[in-house]
Amino acid sequence: MSGAYPKKLASGQEHYKRTVARIESIQSHLSRSPRGTRLKDKVCVITGVGSMKGIGRASALLYAHEGARHLYLLDFSSENLPNLKSTIEKSYPDVKVTTIQADAADEAAISGVCKQALNEEGKLDVFFANAGIATKDPLESTTAKTFMNVMRVNALSVFLAIRHASAAMKVTNPSKGKELSGGSIILTASVAGLQSGAGTIDYSASKAAVNSIAKTSAYQLQRTDIRVNSICPGLIETGMTGMTFDYARQRGTTGKVGQLNPMGRYGVAEEIAQAALFLASDESSYVNGQNMAVDGGLSSSLPVIPGRWV
Repeated sequence: MSGAYPKKLASGQEHYKRTVARIESIQSHLSRSPRGTRLKDKVCVITGVGSMKGIGRASALLYAHEGARHLYLLDFSSENLPNLKSTIEKSYPDVKVTTIQADAADEAAISGVCKQALNEEGKLDVFFANAGIATKDPLESTTAKTFMNVMRVNALSVFLAIRHASAAMKVTNPSKGKELSGGSIILTASVAGLQSGAGTIDYSASKAAVNSIAKTSAYQLQRTDIRVNSICPGLIETGMTGMTFDYARQRGTTGKVGQLNPMGRYGVAEEIAQAALFLASDESSYVNGQNMAVDGGLSSSLPVIPGRWV
């Protein structure tokens, strides 16, 4: 059975203009919004904060905007850490910021930052395991070494985050406002971990592992009030996806990027940060063991032919 879509749809050019305006509004949200209290007094760790257009950086800024007490920010590269620290301290002088150059898949580093939070702040409330890498090689060019490195960075890192963050989150400290065990652990996965067609084999496998780890660990941590959830972004403009957007700009086809989802556009890091804020906050107190797609609707459907229903 088939049927036509509504006749009056915006043209490609009109839709792209709307997309640009919408994204500019999203990216300027913090400058136009008053400070919030959704993370008031929470002690948070975020990994993978180094990209200037990344989800980690956007989340760190949003967490600070929402009143986090202390942000421990890690990245494999130290290049942009000073800029992030100074940006937060300038805009939010009441928020403590500690930046650490470290590999998110290094157990000593992850164990160390969780212990540091306990030593300095007496508690750990939020751990956003966002660090990850992507690849572009097809099956025949993907080596075992590449596959295992992607699994190490993308999947092992979240296991380590859950193992050590959960131990820290079980520690109570009434003097610091933590009388009971509890916390929120957030993992960055991908729609590539939900369905095929959104990434290479090694990347997709690693993100499927992240989604599985979120569900399994929620039950491993039952009755601790420690929640574990993953976020599954669709096509987001970040440093990791920069080549896709640069190629489209060279060809003059930027307006077509992201057109496969029902919103007809790509996303930006600030939109994923909002999901990470919700999961970090007490507003998501009954959300646990979930793989949350934030993808403009991309994963909601089987492939469709524009203008026809299957």
